[in-house]
Amino acid sequence: MLVLVAGLATAGPAGATAPSQLLPATTAALAPEEDDLRTECATHKEANTRKGWIKNRFESCVHQPVYLKLIDDKKRLRGELWFDLWILGFTYDGSRRVDYTSSIENINAKAVAGENPATWKIDQNFSHSINASASGPNPKMIKPAVTNRSETIAQWKAKPFWQLKYTSPDTGKLDAANTQIVSGMVSLEMRVSSPTAVPWSDPVMAYSSVRFDYAGPTAGKFKGTVFTEARVELVMSLKDPAVNESARHILDAQTLPERTFPSFPGKSVPGGSTPLHRLIDKDKQEKNRDAAIATCKDVWGDYSGTKLQCDEYPFASTKEGAAAPGKRFSARLIDGTDNETGGRRLNEMFTLNRILDGDAFYVKITP
Repeated sequence: MLVLVAGLATAGPAGATAPSQLLPATTAALAPEEDDLRTECATHKEANTRKGWIKNRFESCVHQPVYLKLIDDKKRLRGELWFDLWILGFTYDGSRRVDYTSSIENINAKAVAGENPATWKIDQNFSHSINASASGPNPKMIKPAVTNRSETIAQWKAKPFWQLKYTSPDTGKLDAANTQIVSGMVSLEMRVSSPTAVPWSDPVMAYSSVRFDYAGPTAGKFKGTVFTEARVELVMSLKDPAVNESARHILDAQTLPERTFPSFPGKSVPGGSTPLHRLIDKDKQEKNRDAAIATCKDVWGDYSGTKLQCDEYPFASTKEGAAAPGKRFSARLIDGTDNETGGRRLNEMFTLNRILDGDAFYVKITP
């Protein structure tokens, strides 16, 4: 639980139980997909952070139980306030848009004698910024008509939820040289005020990083929006007969790199604990494949006429492929059908997550 005193966040009182922990959340104003995300979010401790829990590239959630002391200019306690902050975020594959549902719920106030909590106000102010260096030419974001609420406890209790929609305009034309990327951040500032207390505020109570693009078929649908801080993983299983050889090769490369080819002391292969990055350039992809095939032929000789193919990891469609400096790759002959299925799984992951050139992702092998 966050404890906020005169603008400072500290650890909660030992053994303290806030009223917000005792009351059920109010979800009557939520759509089914929001309610589902909220239920799952409540189980993740990452939700109680400024960044929140990012489920995937299209869903995120902040849930902060907050405890606040109101102090006057003579350092005297005027009252205590508890509430739950929720922010549910949704981006879309097919639309340059991000939606947020914000709410303040389970509000409880405790005032000293003579203090009137009915006069206390809770403010939420959303704002956005654009990272021009990570965006294309003339990046723009369009904010909602209303980005601020400043209301009493009674007003928040009567209407705890409100929605905000941010969009980014596009030309409607596909241009490989300009994917119309807009890299932005949406932030929440909060403030609590009383006529008798020093106002408390937090300039960045919560935030989310988003990206709008018009990248076309390489990313799936022609346009879309994603939460850029989501961890994206390609998952393969050793028990999946369709890709078990690909999965074994990747696991060996990640965990036993010196036993893979090319073999040399101190070899390490990325993708498990450090990310891989997508590569779109077809010529560079071919150079990666050529380097891997040369290794396969050097180790196993001529394999033409067999059902085997040279499988490379990291993949040819990554910047860490076989032609990258350092030879941090592995090449191995595996069943051709298995290899091709693994390639399709990789491309599906790219499109389902709108992975663009240079975007990071990880590879996880399960038993």
